[in-house]
Amino acid sequence: MIERSAAGLRVTGPMLIDTARSLLQMGRDLLRSASGQPEIVLDFAAVEETDSSALGVVFGLLRTAEECGVKMRIANPPPSMISLASLYGVSESLSLA
Repeated sequence: MIERSAAGLRVTGPMLIDTARSLLQMGRDLLRSASGQPEIVLDFAAVEETDSSALGVVFGLLRTAEECGVKMRIANPPPSMISLASLYGVSESLSLA
């Protein structure tokens, strides 16, 4: 699930292939409604589990944020997401640390 938080958007639960499509749509809808904000934080602190589809969701949300003129910053990526991003060579593109 993706919901609004004080700092932006908060992702909760698993980010797996079976949830990817709905997470992407929820996130896109929330980003479009936040159009005009200078920056949004996408917080993964409450994410329980990820697979490679999570990276697709993140890239899709980054693209939508850019289309809306909103800078999106990623916070608290889980170790599994960092590992997958490193494996696929996209860590720098996502600014995961």
